[in-house]
Amino acid sequence: MKMLKRIIALLFILAVFMMSCQEDPIPEVVVEEEIVEPPKEEAPELTQKINNFISVAMEDVYLWYNELPDIDTRYEFDSKEYFDKLLYVEDKWSFLTDDVQALENSFQGIEKSYGWSLAFGRFSNTNNIFALVEFVYPNTPAANAGIKRGDIIVLMNNADLTDENYRELLNGENLTITLGVLTDTGISTGSTVSMTAVELNLDPVLITKVIEHEGHKIGYLFYAQFISTYNSSLDVAFQYFLEQQITDLVMDFRYNPGGYTSAAQHLCSSVAPVNVVNSNSTLVTFQWNDKYQRYWEDNNRSDQLEIPLINSVPIKMGLERMHVLTGAGTASASELSITGLKPYMNVTTVGETTYGKYTASITLKPEDFYSESPTYYDDFDNWGIQPIVIRYANSQGVTDFKDGFLPDIAVEDDLWGGIPLGDITEPLLKAAIEDITGTSISALKKAKIEIPYTIFDRGFSKFDANKREVVIDHLDKTLLMK
Repeated sequence: MKMLKRIIALLFILAVFMMSCQEDPIPEVVVEEEIVEPPKEEAPELTQKINNFISVAMEDVYLWYNELPDIDTRYEFDSKEYFDKLLYVEDKWSFLTDDVQALENSFQGIEKSYGWSLAFGRFSNTNNIFALVEFVYPNTPAANAGIKRGDIIVLMNNADLTDENYRELLNGENLTITLGVLTDTGISTGSTVSMTAVELNLDPVLITKVIEHEGHKIGYLFYAQFISTYNSSLDVAFQYFLEQQITDLVMDFRYNPGGYTSAAQHLCSSVAPVNVVNSNSTLVTFQWNDKYQRYWEDNNRSDQLEIPLINSVPIKMGLERMHVLTGAGTASASELSITGLKPYMNVTTVGETTYGKYTASITLKPEDFYSESPTYYDDFDNWGIQPIVIRYANSQGVTDFKDGFLPDIAVEDDLWGGIPLGDITEPLLKAAIEDITGTSISALKKAKIEIPYTIFDRGFSKFDANKREVVIDHLDKTLLMK
């Protein structure tokens, strides 16, 4: 019996031992089926080449190049949308064009246009859109049709102006307009005029006159755009002022969107105190992106780091003070001239707050980057970008005026009155003359619109938004992509 119990116990121990020696069961392996994504569609080859040009240029010289998002250019089907995706959050000025030749012509004053500058408004009670004429270039379709400052446009091609069509008044080929007549109760329709746009060469020096008032001889100059090829027109105007022995100067920048740095340099050097000009004092300094800033500084390239006043200008008026008429259309090179001159002379601004543009750009084309392989870009050689490349400051460090410059003397630009520019009763010029002479000017009261309205846009051509640029025209492009 005892022997049987021992055998049973031994068998039990042996069974337990054998069970413990068995390997763990191999788990079942589940093989997941691999999901293969279909190839991602790429943009057409030409679009990719344009995108590559944009990417190369922006990564090189853009002021905020180190903030560029990482975007694969192969999958961007719209180059203009791709460009917009690259822009830094504070950048409201850089742009892309597929007609760089027309853009450069516009910077030079060559425009296919009717020759008028318009402000666009909306009546608060009806939302109806209208246009008011700000000024008209002489010998243009608008001038030949009898259009003048203060005229009201209420219909275009016998239809209402709308949010979708109103800018055709600036860039359409042909149009028929119906003028409005301001009455005590509102606006009624008047005469109809037809025009055809033509290519114009527009001298920005529109009005030069001398106003004698209360013992002062006041020079008045209306300057529409900073265009270097018309610096000689400025010289003629300033020579006339010298011959007339003016005591004061009023510069009208209220509709001037800006332009070339060399034109601003020329104008400022012609009016600033002679000792400041002769010593080539600094007008403004430039701050590039860190790559370019370091290179210019290391190579002592002061010509790329500042704009000085130049003592070689043919006319030196040597003024100690100047009045500048301003408005929301006063931008870029206009603002550069105002802020650049303020450390050296008494600059009094009269009118409304300026646009607020403290940066400058350059025009870049495919040839600037692919000059050794012209066949690479012959199918997109008319594309170009206008990227912001510098922030500028005057000699006292004033910059970043994002909200524009408030006027020293606030005056509303009254287009409804239709008073010609240069007339001493025109509100902005009137206020400037009164400040100069210390005496008031009486003026006839004009009819005023009693219906509430707002002005929401203004301009001269399809390139208006692009013209609000300080365009650097002395950049050494040999550094590009080096």
